[in-house]
Amino acid sequence: MSRVTHLSTRRAAESAAAGAHDPARPIALVTGPTAGIGLAFAHELARRGFDLVLVARSEDTLQDLAARLRTEHDVAVEVLAADLGDREQLARVEARLSDRSQPVDLLVNNAGFGLKEQFADNSVEEEQAMLDVLVVAVMRLSHAATTTMLERGFGGIINVSSVAGYLPRGTYGAAKAYVTRLSLWADGTYRERGVRTMALCPGFVRTEFHERMDVGRDSVPSWMWLDADKLVREALDDFDDGKALSVPDLRYKAVTAAARYVPTGLLTRFQTMGRR
Repeated sequence: MSRVTHLSTRRAAESAAAGAHDPARPIALVTGPTAGIGLAFAHELARRGFDLVLVARSEDTLQDLAARLRTEHDVAVEVLAADLGDREQLARVEARLSDRSQPVDLLVNNAGFGLKEQFADNSVEEEQAMLDVLVVAVMRLSHAATTTMLERGFGGIINVSSVAGYLPRGTYGAAKAYVTRLSLWADGTYRERGVRTMALCPGFVRTEFHERMDVGRDSVPSWMWLDADKLVREALDDFDDGKALSVPDLRYKAVTAAARYVPTGLLTRFQTMGRR
């Protein structure tokens, strides 16, 4: 039985026990769903039968996306406008994950943040803002989801990390290394209690992320770009297969394997790739 099927079946059993007439769909909360990988997750999860809670900064953009998803996939969609770099707004998302009356079955921590310049060329405030979104928000949302899911005895978390976590890529790579290690530890610790966690480590993906950073497509060889929709399908299949780590595409599996043996000094020469 796939994990998605398991979540649907488990939620149906809970609804029947509560006397509900129609079995409820499983619920997935996705951060950063309005573009790129997050948008692909929203559509694919809806296609697989999940109702959605969508979290991003723009209320209008979220409402437009919610309307499309309701029409295309016939699912319920809740929107929650919040800046994950703002601790008070982040707390509202934590509260939604802790809501036991409408429990979230799957959390997808996907919200992104990138800086084009090197560490010393960014202000410390810019570096802090990236850390708040990529590390603090992931930790706090994962904590809220995990504690609530453990009470129910099941649930799942997918943390969108990056192959950058295996490479010397400045503070972005360091943040992603944290996300990957946290995810692997959490899965090893809580899997037997019914809560799965998977780190998704993509490489360069054709999304608006690099455009917002003013990074040209030619800064990365064309063969290294991945398709977001295909990546998400592979990631969800990996999650269904019980994997704690998903590195979609053989090209990036090779990169992460080689990174363990290539000297750091040599890897550092390629750190400007994807920043020009």
